[in-house]
Amino acid sequence: MNTKLHCLLIPLATFACVHKAAAQGAVFFRISGPAATTITAFNPDGTIVWSNASVSTNYIVQMAASLSGGTNWVNYVQLPVTNKVNTNLLVAFNPPVGMALVPAGVFTIGDTLDGENDAATTNVTVSGFYIDQNLVTYNQWEAVYAYATSSGYGFEHAGAGKAANHPVQSVDWYDVVKWSNARSQQTGLTPVYYTDTELTQVFTNGDVGTTVYANWLANGYRLPTEAEWEKAARGGLIGQRFPWGNVITEKLANYYGDTNVYSYDLGPDGYNSTFTNGVAPYTSPVGYFAPNDYGLCDMAGNVLEWCWDWYEQPPYPAGSPYLGGSDPRGPSTGSDHVLRGGLWSYYADYARCANRASVSPNYEGDDVGFRCVRGL
Repeated sequence: MNTKLHCLLIPLATFACVHKAAAQGAVFFRISGPAATTITAFNPDGTIVWSNASVSTNYIVQMAASLSGGTNWVNYVQLPVTNKVNTNLLVAFNPPVGMALVPAGVFTIGDTLDGENDAATTNVTVSGFYIDQNLVTYNQWEAVYAYATSSGYGFEHAGAGKAANHPVQSVDWYDVVKWSNARSQQTGLTPVYYTDTELTQVFTNGDVGTTVYANWLANGYRLPTEAEWEKAARGGLIGQRFPWGNVITEKLANYYGDTNVYSYDLGPDGYNSTFTNGVAPYTSPVGYFAPNDYGLCDMAGNVLEWCWDWYEQPPYPAGSPYLGGSDPRGPSTGSDHVLRGGLWSYYADYARCANRASVSPNYEGDDVGFRCVRGL
C-alpha cells in the first residue's frame, strides 16, 4: 500500500487519527498500551475518534491494510506516543507543510491571574484549523510578494526583516491580508478575502478605506481570529500565563525583561542579550525558542501578530453578542485591528497568552508580523 504519512502529536479532548490517504483503500489502526490495552478501529471517512487514554502513558500506534489472515501490523509511529498533558491525545496525518493542527473544542479565553484588563474569562468553542508553526519569515514574504506583484497585486509596504529567517515586519493589516490571498493562489487554493459581499472580487489592491469580506468556507490562507490565536497559543494548557507555564525568562522568549515590575518575569532585565547586536530591531530567528505543545513557536515574544478581528474594548468578551458560542470572528466594524503575542521591545505582560493589543490597520512597524491559518 503506497501511503504517505506524516505524524503530528497534539493533546486534545479526544484521540483522533485523520488519514487523508484512506481513499486508496481500507486502513486500520491499532493503539496499544500497558496491560494489553488495545483498540482496533476504522472509519470509512478516514477519521478515528478515541477518548480512553491515560495520563503519562506510552502508546504504540500501528497500521495495516486488513484485519484478516495474520495481518502484519506496521508501526505508524516509530517511537512511543507519550500522553503528557491530559487524558487524551490527537494524532493527525498529513498536515500542510510547515503547519500544525489545532484541534476543535472548548477553551477558556482570557485569564484572571494578574488583574490585567484583557478580557473576562469566557468559554469559547473553536473549530479545528491548521496554523503556521512559525511566524512568516522575511524570506517567505519576499517569495510570495514577488509572485503577487507580478500577478497584479499592489502593496502599501514592501516589508522588511532583520534576516531571511527572521519574521517579516513593517507590513500593515491590508498588506498581510492581500499577501495571504496571493499565497493561496500561488499554491492553487481558493483565496479567502474579497472586496464585495458576493465574494467574487478577490482582494488584490487597496488599503485604508477598503472593506474586506472573508469567505470562511474557502480552503486558502488567512489570518487567525482572535479566539483561534489564543487557543493556539495556549497549546492545550489551562490557566497558564504563557504557552509553557506561568513564568518567563529570556531563555523562553524574546521580550524586554523587567524583574522589578513583574513577579513572573525572571529576566534578566532589558533586551534579550542573545539578539542585541547593536542594530535594531532585535528580532530573533523564527523557531529559535522551544515550541508549545501544539508545535508552535514564538506565540510569545519576537513580534506582535495581526489577527482578523476588529478590536473590542474590555470587558470583552463579556456582553459581546458576537463572542461566545462557536467560532467568534469579532465585530463587523471598528477602527483598530487586534494584535497578539508580545514583542522583542516590550515587557513580559504583553507576552501573556491573554494579552490583547490593537492598532490602526494601516500601521506598519518593526514590532509587528503575522502567521497564517487554514480551515479544515
